[in-house]
Amino acid sequence: MSLRRLLRRLRDTSGVAMTEFALGAPFLLMAGLWGAESANYALVNMKMSQLAIQLADNASRVGDTSTLQNRKIYESDINDVLYGAQLQAASMDIYGNGRVIISSLQVDDDTGYQFIKWQRCRGVMEAGSSFGDEGDGLDGSMTGMGPEGNEVFAQPGDAVIFVELIYSYQPLISGRFVGNREIRAIGSFTVRDKRDLTRIYQRDPDSPDQVQTCDTFRGQAVLSSTGKMS
Repeated sequence: MSLRRLLRRLRDTSGVAMTEFALGAPFLLMAGLWGAESANYALVNMKMSQLAIQLADNASRVGDTSTLQNRKIYESDINDVLYGAQLQAASMDIYGNGRVIISSLQVDDDTGYQFIKWQRCRGVMEAGSSFGDEGDGLDGSMTGMGPEGNEVFAQPGDAVIFVELIYSYQPLISGRFVGNREIRAIGSFTVRDKRDLTRIYQRDPDSPDQVQTCDTFRGQAVLSSTGKMS
């Protein structure tokens, strides 16, 4: 091979574009995957926030329709609200991958202190409330529920339904693209009508509905043939 032909081959640039693509493709692919995962993470965050607000709204409306006395709330009402959230979340499986905590924030008649009258929970995740458990506040330690400086509080003779939703994000591609996989969302609504604030009732004491106490960790809800949730 002559020196001239060798130099011509050394100057040949016909494969440069292919080489550059081979070197850059992994970075482009990684950026695309990261973008897709980030977009999905933001979408799930938005859905969880909307779901927490919807839960609080629904729980603030439930109760019987009596016009002669304050509306009673029943365990079956709470179960209906929780089952509705499961249907709304669909494939995200909020009870298999997270936990919902519903609290009733009220004012103690004797002391005027803000306290959590009752609390109901559903989900397999072993996560507790960030703002208090059932019975907290009777010692005057609570000013309300929510992030510091943005607490919500109840008025005397009224109640605020406060919902916390904790969800373990299920990655679309890989969890390595997401820093913190735990999503937390909150929502709160003042009870719409005059409600019996003394307790949650059973519609049929002889055939009671399941109580979603916060010391249990139940997954996806199932309805029986009689419409009771388990």
